[in-house]
Amino acid sequence: MSNACVIDSDYKPLNPVHPARARLLLRQGKASVYRIYPFTIILKRVIEQPEVQPLRLKLDPGSKTTGIALVNDATGKVVFAAELAHRGQAIKASLDRRRVVRRSRRQHKTRYRKPRFLNRRRKPGWLPPSLESRLATILTWVVRLCRYAPIAALSMELVKFDVQWIENPGISGIEYQQGILQDYEIREYLLEKWERTCAYCGTRGVPLQIEHIQAQAKDGTNRESNLTLACEPCNRAKGTQDIRVFLAKKPEVLKRILAQVKRPLKDASAVNATRWALYERLKATGMPVECGSGGLTKYNRTKRGLPKTHWLDAACVGQSTPEILAYKETVPLLITATGHGSRQMCRMSRHGFPRTGPKQAKRVRGFQTGDMVKAIVTSGTKRGTYVGKVAVRNNGYFDLSTPKGTIQGIAARFCRTVHRCDGYQYQQGRVLPSLPRKEGLLPLLAHAQGSPQA
Repeated sequence: MSNACVIDSDYKPLNPVHPARARLLLRQGKASVYRIYPFTIILKRVIEQPEVQPLRLKLDPGSKTTGIALVNDATGKVVFAAELAHRGQAIKASLDRRRVVRRSRRQHKTRYRKPRFLNRRRKPGWLPPSLESRLATILTWVVRLCRYAPIAALSMELVKFDVQWIENPGISGIEYQQGILQDYEIREYLLEKWERTCAYCGTRGVPLQIEHIQAQAKDGTNRESNLTLACEPCNRAKGTQDIRVFLAKKPEVLKRILAQVKRPLKDASAVNATRWALYERLKATGMPVECGSGGLTKYNRTKRGLPKTHWLDAACVGQSTPEILAYKETVPLLITATGHGSRQMCRMSRHGFPRTGPKQAKRVRGFQTGDMVKAIVTSGTKRGTYVGKVAVRNNGYFDLSTPKGTIQGIAARFCRTVHRCDGYQYQQGRVLPSLPRKEGLLPLLAHAQGSPQA
């Protein structure tokens, strides 16, 4: 279970507390729920607090998912963890659909938007919208966590792997390049490029060995373009054979491997395009920023015997990683970026004509679709208490999505806002398989009715 964030009556962050301590403060009336995600309580009056211990916010940026971890460097405890799923692919798909509609209009005798690509200038540091969205979501959560936790330093994985370093190991200090990190950098690169499968038989979930496509015994080099991954049986079977001889009866596999060797890493390219922009924006916060590589992250995780997850990768970023990480009671928060809706006024047909009416009011009686509400129904056939996401209707009777199903026709007068729709979906992560499931922060929702929103 993740700790609960605490802010004082002046909205200044204090040391996070155990969920049991948070429940006690809520039960005694000394605090109230300030925010559900991340779970934060606010003290109602000034009380004596121990010295605030600074925390380190660690990030493992990815093209699809970013790992987030709050670590206490002094004790090694992982105070908070989250996995942030980006929506870059959804943005790209939306822009592609819009482009198709606009081009189709220009080919018909209908209203169209004139092309304006010749009178546009891009600002320095411009990034495509799909990449800019990744930076925006990460920075949003950095600022949000700094508001609710005493964060004093940042750590980020600046590079997944250094392609230039792999191509030319002598580019920097020879003692570093031929040290213990060299194998981790190359292996991490190959695992990403070959999708963690055996190149010859496609087996997953088994130990993979680094394989030379052209054997070293036949003048094969150690360049990354000559390396792949293979399981032990395939590696032994190939031996020093030429790959065309070894795969003579599998022409499809041979064609795929030769194409894969030259294929660029799309996800890695997205990360490489945004890594320095993210670094500069993190530096603008005024806090010290520590950088690390993917090879170092994997080395730290392997040395400590930790399972492979995004949030544990984030906890292992950088040289500042404590020797012992206390993570067994931490349950990550799964965050999915959904956006704030569309600016499109109506839906279009495949021919570019409107097929729906204009947008209705976004808020109905103070509620918006996506808000988490607590409905206490005191009369009627739906009598009871429900907590879930609301879908608003103009008639004032809403649909409520709960873990047990969708409840239709809940009147607005029975609903109270628990968490405003902020462009993200939240889900409690699972406990690691080796750990027993324990009571977490979910019971604290009982105190959330009428809570103020940040």
